[in-house]
Amino acid sequence: MITISDSAAEALRQMLLKTDQVPGATSVKGLRLSIERGGCAGLQYAMRISEAASDDEICIHPSGVQFFVSADSVNFLRGSHVDYSDSLSDAGFKITNPNAVRSCGCGTSFEPAEAPQQSLPEGQPCV
Repeated sequence: MITISDSAAEALRQMLLKTDQVPGATSVKGLRLSIERGGCAGLQYAMRISEAASDDEICIHPSGVQFFVSADSVNFLRGSHVDYSDSLSDAGFKITNPNAVRSCGCGTSFEPAEAPQQSLPEGQPCV
């Protein structure tokens, strides 16, 4: 489904530790990825720390942290790569989406392509 870089998994683990939401707790939280209408390219990425919804696809990274993909966003995110950047001017989770034909300058919104591209970045697969 998606791939997750080790840096994205570690960034999420650190966020969860700061909010006392460690994996294995009674209420497991992770990073929930979804697509919403909006942004300058038509659709925009939404990310938040939350529990999984009953119909989410769940990706458990080997480190134990979890990423959830909203059921209504699966087709828009299929084959995507989640990374984390910690640069001074642009820190945060970044999604490389092979289904996007065009993205806005800030990388938070995109226009979907009709046919997904086949090449995928390297990372841990979400099954």
